[in-house]
Amino acid sequence: MAEKKPSGKKKKKTSQKYKMYTVSGSTLTRKNKQCPKCGAGVFMAAHKDRMTCGKCGYTEFVRKEK
Repeated sequence: MAEKKPSGKKKKKTSQKYKMYTVSGSTLTRKNKQCPKCGAGVFMAAHKDRMTCGKCGYTEFVRKEK
């Protein structure tokens, strides 16, 4: 019989939004900053020298204090 060929579909990653929150007692706090353009629920990625929104591309550069 013919062998099955592997399908070309990639598995989709699951959402990991739970990593953006900290639970302490009965309060919920957000770890990262939220995008000022997109609004609540859209977090900005924290890079070494900047904060970037993955949805709209908004970027804030972090100044180095001397």
